[in-house]
Amino acid sequence: MSQARFRNKFIFTVVMAVSFLQLAFGQDSLQKNKKVKVLPVPTFGYSPETKTYIGAVTLFTFNMYKDTLTRTSNAKLEFNYTWLKQIILESEWNYFFREEKWFTKGRLHYSKFPDLYYGIGSSTPDSNELRFQSNRIVCEANLLRKIGYRLFTGGFVRYVDYGNINYTSDKLNYPELKDNSSLGFGYSLLSDKRNNLLTPTAGSYFGLNTSYNFSQKNYVKITADARLYHTWKEKYTLAFRFVHDVNIGDPPFYDYAFLGGDKFVRGYYYGRFRDKVLSIVQTEFRFPVIWRFGMTAFGGFSSVYPEAYAPQLKKAKYNYGIGIRFMVDKNERTNLRFDYAIGENGNTGFYVAFGESF
Repeated sequence: MSQARFRNKFIFTVVMAVSFLQLAFGQDSLQKNKKVKVLPVPTFGYSPETKTYIGAVTLFTFNMYKDTLTRTSNAKLEFNYTWLKQIILESEWNYFFREEKWFTKGRLHYSKFPDLYYGIGSSTPDSNELRFQSNRIVCEANLLRKIGYRLFTGGFVRYVDYGNINYTSDKLNYPELKDNSSLGFGYSLLSDKRNNLLTPTAGSYFGLNTSYNFSQKNYVKITADARLYHTWKEKYTLAFRFVHDVNIGDPPFYDYAFLGGDKFVRGYYYGRFRDKVLSIVQTEFRFPVIWRFGMTAFGGFSSVYPEAYAPQLKKAKYNYGIGIRFMVDKNERTNLRFDYAIGENGNTGFYVAFGESF
């Protein structure tokens, strides 16, 4: 990374930190006893997919019921505009009903997005890079019923549409890179014993999603996501995550299993490597430093491959990095994080977001 680029990222980081420092005190003092807390802030940041971006985000936290069985719920509404002329509008929610008898989560997303595509496989070279334009709509909704202690089951629906895809290249041709949409119906099993959804320090999480998806060619998607958190001396936290994503059939290019991005494998471009199967192992060590500031160190290995029974461990990709945490809400222990990650062959990423990556 050039010194100028690193300097620009550092300046944006400082600006964001100052903004949130000012807002955090007001939020803590004004909203201690409110059932619904609202934290609206400007956003400035950087990621490999968007480069520098600006926008606004509102984070909502809900504690509607005066009982010890119901954890705090959350939602967000975010708009960003990037230096690549990308427009991103997104809303997410995680909501527990009284005594957690029911739980719903979901996402609504729209973006007009110039993006990069490298083809399918674990060894696609950088020379395969192709910039394409698309308009994207993603709608996901889950409704789950409690069947045991923090154990939920139920159904979900997911609709994805990639339209107005276009690109120009004299050397590269990807026939799969075309307009498409899919509608999936599925079953979810969720065991969520984390003590906090945005900044967990104890407990475990296991999610299993299986869906049948209708598209130009129908396909089955199975995703398992397991996480474990342990804290000692009430301040040092070790977190682990394992993800296994399997696609049976021929999904559209956007629904292949892929690594990269803020939520899966930091340090790689979102979708840099994709295939029918993905396996991820990640770990993270979090610790306080001073006042509301903390730090983290993270890393792991990931791999994409064409068949579920033939993992390509020799082609696994490593990533590692460090991050800074600032607690914007002491009552709900909500962090703002700044992460810098490094992958193979010069891949890097800088990320700014609410809550932890996992």
